[in-house]
Amino acid sequence: MAIRHKSAIKRHRQDLKREERNRAVRTRTRHVVRELRETIASGDADSAATKLREVVQTLSKAATKGVLHRNSASRRIARLSRQVQALKS
Repeated sequence: MAIRHKSAIKRHRQDLKREERNRAVRTRTRHVVRELRETIASGDADSAATKLREVVQTLSKAATKGVLHRNSASRRIARLSRQVQALKS
């Protein structure tokens, strides 16, 4: 790290903390979505609907924190909701 200014050193520390926090949110989001997709593949509509609520909450929180773009989160929620609705009918 060839950073000489105090403010740059502090900024670097903050970046590392934020990077770690964002990575945790992204990982959690991916795991929850993967679980929902596995549930959809198994064909269980009731548990898929339950997991969908958790996915919507996780994606919305990631968008609020700025980890995901809000349109991207909204698009994912819409597509997953459509898949769960297709299971029910």
